[in-house]
Amino acid sequence: MYHYLKNLSATEQVGALFLIVFGILLLASIAAVLMSLREFDETEASAQRRNDLHNFEGVLRTSWFMVFVFWIGWLSGDWVALTLFGFVSFFALREFMTLSPTRRGDHRSLVLAFFGVLPIQYWLVGSEHFDLFTVFIPVYVFLAIPVTSALANDPQRFLERNAKLQWGIMVCIYGMSHVPALLLLDFPDYDNKSAFLVFFLVLVVQTCMIAQHLASRRLRRAPAAPNISHSFNWPSWWIGIAVGSVLGTLLAGITPFVPGQAFAMSFVACVAGSLGHLVMKALKRDRGIPIWRGQGTAVTGAGGLLDRVDALCFAAPVFFHSVRWYFGL
Repeated sequence: MYHYLKNLSATEQVGALFLIVFGILLLASIAAVLMSLREFDETEASAQRRNDLHNFEGVLRTSWFMVFVFWIGWLSGDWVALTLFGFVSFFALREFMTLSPTRRGDHRSLVLAFFGVLPIQYWLVGSEHFDLFTVFIPVYVFLAIPVTSALANDPQRFLERNAKLQWGIMVCIYGMSHVPALLLLDFPDYDNKSAFLVFFLVLVVQTCMIAQHLASRRLRRAPAAPNISHSFNWPSWWIGIAVGSVLGTLLAGITPFVPGQAFAMSFVACVAGSLGHLVMKALKRDRGIPIWRGQGTAVTGAGGLLDRVDALCFAAPVFFHSVRWYFGL
């Protein structure tokens, strides 16, 4: 498969991946619809099957969303893709902050985050100031946010309020901005194909999450962190990592990687994404909500935008910097 994909032109690779990915998602969606038509009785086993089906449909919606974002980014060009991901960051941060209590003294910091930090971060990405964009938020913004809050003259729960905002900026802006940054990496003999790296990352991470979810439902092992997630256990986690890494190896032909490098990069992305998803579940537990938009009952439901991109927000910076470091870009 590696040599077959490598020998295809960029247009042929796009067509082949379009048919494969959308075909698989369409078949899975049809299967979900057919399963939803079944009648369930009132037994506990039927209730569990309904819950599993609901979670599966949430994962499918997440997959459709991420693939749709990739294709829009592919067709529209680098700056339109940057704008698209900028809006994703904006609404994800809005979702994060809406479900976190704020005070009047936070208003200046919130304005700075939404209308200062976010556009500057994406401008740095688009202008390919990679060295500066990787430290802009972790260094300069982390100093500027508490200074802005201190000038608002509100010391009540100062540390908690600033840590919450800084955490939201890191996940929703810093993490997400690394996805379109992949479009601008300049690999030798890989002209006009960098969008495949975005597709590679999204597909590998999402496949890992789906495989982990399905394995946890099948194995039903004791959760590793039951107060945070009932579905996270180490056997299913390793299965998800393995499936995502193997898929990445099979897709090496659309990347600048050879199969061994593709496996290693997929492994790194899957580990970061799956553990990041667990961290975001812990934050939801802390806020006492099942999904980020605050509706529904399933703890693992993907009802909000942040539920759809949380794993990617953690995987993208790790993947981006691993690729830059390994290839010396």
